Amino acid sequence: MGSACGVTTGWAPAAYADGVHALYAWPRRHPRILDAALALALLLLSGAAVGRSGRLWPVYLTLTVAMAAPIVFRRRHPEGAFIAATAVGVLQVVVLPGPVFTDAAMLVLLYTLAAYRPRRTSVTGLAVCYAGAGAAIGRWAPQHVLDSPYAVLQVLSFFAVPITLAWVLGDSMRYRRGYYQALEERADRLERERDAHARIAAAAERARIAREMHDVIAHNVSVMVVQADGAAFALDAEPDRTRDALTAISRTGRQALAEMRRLVGVLRTDGESAELAPQPGISQIGDLLDQARAAGLAVTLAVEGAPRELPGGADLAAYRVIQESLTNTRRHGGPGASARVTLHYGRDDLRLSVTDDGRGAATPPDHGGHGLIGMRERVEIYGGTVRAGPRAGGGFQVTASLPFVPAAAPRPAPAPAPAPVSVSGPDPGPPPAPVPGPRAAPGVPAAVTSGRRAG
Repeated sequence: MGSACGVTTGWAPAAYADGVHALYAWPRRHPRILDAALALALLLLSGAAVGRSGRLWPVYLTLTVAMAAPIVFRRRHPEGAFIAATAVGVLQVVVLPGPVFTDAAMLVLLYTLAAYRPRRTSVTGLAVCYAGAGAAIGRWAPQHVLDSPYAVLQVLSFFAVPITLAWVLGDSMRYRRGYYQALEERADRLERERDAHARIAAAAERARIAREMHDVIAHNVSVMVVQADGAAFALDAEPDRTRDALTAISRTGRQALAEMRRLVGVLRTDGESAELAPQPGISQIGDLLDQARAAGLAVTLAVEGAPRELPGGADLAAYRVIQESLTNTRRHGGPGASARVTLHYGRDDLRLSVTDDGRGAATPPDHGGHGLIGMRERVEIYGGTVRAGPRAGGGFQVTASLPFVPAAAPRPAPAPAPAPVSVSGPDPGPPPAPVPGPRAAPGVPAAVTSGRRAG
C-alpha cells in the first residue's frame, strides 16, 4: 500500500505538469484555430443586433462578418488586418445607425499590432482607434449627450479606457517576448561558448599528453639502449673491445635522449618550463604524498594486492590522476579536510581511488577548470575509465581503473631480420645475432633489463 501511494504521489505532479504544458502548448501549435474561434464568438454575440436590424440585416451581416474576419489573419498580417478592420469601421460609422458587438475586434487587432510590431507602428494604430472612437461618438451619441461636455467626457472615457488597456497589454507582451528571446539567445550563446571551451580544453590536454608521450617514447628508447648493453655479452671473440664499443653506443644514445628532451622543452608552449627529468609514476607516489602533507593536507595511503608495473604512459596517467585529485582536495575541501589514496592491484587492472571528507560535494572540483577533462583524456587513451562525484556521506571521490599490459609468453629466438636501410651512410651490414635472453650487465639494474620490454 505504501509503495502504491509512493508511486501515486510521485507520478501525479509529473502528470499534472505534463497536462498543463500540453494545454498551454496547444494554442501555440494551432493559432489559426484559436483566432477563428474568437471571430466566431464575436459573430454569435452580434447575432441579436443583426436580427433587430429589420430591412438592413444584409448590411449588418456583411459589415459584421467583415469586421470579425481580419481576426483570423491577425498574427501573420497584423498591419493588414488592422487596416482592413479600420476601413470596415469607417463604413459602419457612415452606414449603420449604431455600433455592433463585433466592433470589439478593433481592440483585439490593436493588441495584436502592439504585440507584434514596433512601438512606432502601434502608437499610430492607437491614435487611429482614438480618432475612430471620437467619430463614432459624434455619429451615434444622442443630442442631449453631445450638448453636455461632462457627458461627452464620460463617453470618451468609456471608449478610451479599453483602447488604452488593449494597447498597454500588447506593448507589454512585445517587451516580454523580446526579453525572453534575448534570454534564449544568451543561453544558446553561453552553451556554444561552453562547448567551445570544452573542445579547446580537450585539445590543449591532448597536446599536453602528446608532449608527455614523447617522454614515454624516449623511455622506450632508453630501454633499447639497455638492451644494447646486454648485447655486449653475446659477442665473445673480443669481449673487452666489444663491451667498450657497446658502452660507447649506450653513452651516445643517452646523450641523444638528453638532447631530445631539451629540444622538446624548447618546442613547448611559451610560459611552460621544459621538464628534463624523467616523468613520474606510481613509484614516486610517496614523494607526492609528502608534498601534499607539507602543504597541510592530511593524506594516507593504502595498497591492496601485489604491486605490479604499469606501462610508462599508463603509469604516468595514474600519477596525474592522484596528483589532480589531491590538488582539488586542497582547493575545494576546506580547512581540516583529509584524503585517502587507495591502490588496488587486481588481476587485470589497477584500481585507484582518492576520497576526501571535505566539502567538495558542494563545490565540484572541476568548477571553473578542466581537471576532470584532463583525467578522462589521459586514462581513456590507455583503455581505462574515470568516475568522479560527491560521496553519500560527504566529501568527494575520484576512482580510476587502468589495465595492465598482458605479459608476453617466452618465445624462441627470432630469425635474423633483413638489415635496415640507412638514410645516411653506407649499409651497416647484417644485424648482430639475437640475444638469447636479457641478462644483467655490470652496472645496469636487473629490474631494467628484465622487468620491462620495449614497447
